[in-house]
Amino acid sequence: MKSKTNIIPVVLSGGAGTRLWPLSRELYPKQLLPLVGERTMLQDTVLRLSGVADLGAPLVVCNDNHRFMVAEQLRQVEQAADSVILEPVGRNTAPAVAVAALRALEMGQEMVDGSEPILLVLPADHVIRNAAALCDAIDDGVDAVQGGALLTFGIVPTAPETGYGYIRRGERLGDSGEESGVRSKENNTPHPSPLTPYSVREFVEKPDLVTAESYLASGDYYWNSGMFLFKASAYLDELGKQAPEMLTACREAWAGRVTDLDFTRLDVEAFAACPADSIDYAVMEKTERAVVIPLAAGWSDVGSWAALWEVGESDEQGNVTSGDVIDVNCNDSYIYSGSRLVAGIGLQDVVVVETADAVLVAAKDQVQKVKQVVDQLKKLERDEHLLHRRVNRPWGAYEGLDAGDGFLVKRITVNPGARLSLQRHQHRAEHWIVVRGIAEITRENVIQTLEANQSFYIPIGDKHRLSNPGNEILEIIEVQTGERLSEDDIERFEDEYGR
Repeated sequence: MKSKTNIIPVVLSGGAGTRLWPLSRELYPKQLLPLVGERTMLQDTVLRLSGVADLGAPLVVCNDNHRFMVAEQLRQVEQAADSVILEPVGRNTAPAVAVAALRALEMGQEMVDGSEPILLVLPADHVIRNAAALCDAIDDGVDAVQGGALLTFGIVPTAPETGYGYIRRGERLGDSGEESGVRSKENNTPHPSPLTPYSVREFVEKPDLVTAESYLASGDYYWNSGMFLFKASAYLDELGKQAPEMLTACREAWAGRVTDLDFTRLDVEAFAACPADSIDYAVMEKTERAVVIPLAAGWSDVGSWAALWEVGESDEQGNVTSGDVIDVNCNDSYIYSGSRLVAGIGLQDVVVVETADAVLVAAKDQVQKVKQVVDQLKKLERDEHLLHRRVNRPWGAYEGLDAGDGFLVKRITVNPGARLSLQRHQHRAEHWIVVRGIAEITRENVIQTLEANQSFYIPIGDKHRLSNPGNEILEIIEVQTGERLSEDDIERFEDEYGR
């Protein structure tokens, strides 16, 4: 039976989010974190589309290292993806959307009357307060893209922002009636109805303050949102004209794909050979088919701690706090506690972010320099840019508790019914103490069941596996001892997760 869905969300979840360090890490980036509510930004991205007509299952493009977290977060909100496409290396947004478009064309063969799929391209790390306004703009953009246009959503500016690129609108397309006169908050400049498409006159790089103020006053400029709507075939056609080498590499990477559990792995060699570029530079700034719909929907790309302060719920003194926080005589500050009490006194326009292994203290107007801290951590070959003490795994998680010369202590949690790989270590022994739940332990060819307050010893070189046969979380304390305690001292023999 033919499907009636026509609009396919393409969720881009490949970023590292370094500007939100220390909360966002390379292996646990901002789109997978609950930064502005109870749900993660990825979950909010797919759930806010419920008002879009004829919506299909999403295609998610993500980093290979994030695949299990992405799949689990979608499962938690009952949003099954059609495909989770894994990038072996990052190549920016233009190639990511190209491989998604190739998959969408395959999906199009199952659509009613052979209608072509329309791609709704959305970064997974944006905040949109007014989801209904976005859904309306999507619905009204469909007519334009049916004719072959490549549509982008231009955010009606609310301030002379120097951190965003801008889009300058051209002629109005069609006649949608009188303009509603949406106005920016700061200077009451009229903007056209959010449901009115315009041609794109030009894309503009990040301006200085004086130029940004002139853009805001004119009413002809919008923030570049990085969100798009177009037919899969139209995008591929235009990519072939503007960046033929990129399209060829993407076709080869897709043709060489393999299926791994619920994931689609692109051909590594072909995708690595693909030029890296954004949709804006590769296609949108060059094509004559670009159109823009103005959108006023409470949008933010949450690109810094200052941006997160702007979208957060503040108190009467303008402070946004999260976690166990006490503030005394603080104003217009952002204070985040991840693992302990944080107290601030007399802070003005300051950002404080505490995690279990790092603390960031910065003037709010200096937070764009956080990336320099991350760069220094990489040069020093430290791990704080890469992961948290708590590391998520497909079977559960582990958290570093203590370490010293020749020993390492971890807390390990295993989900009900899950099990780790059958493995061994050449340089360390392990002592396991069950704190909660039931542990099924395989050592060589012997299987043993342990309960709370019981312990087990794994000598160096023995094959072993930890499983949770119960219906509740299994929690154990692991003490590693030996000359080498790094995660690369793992030799796997059987693994359900394809590692």
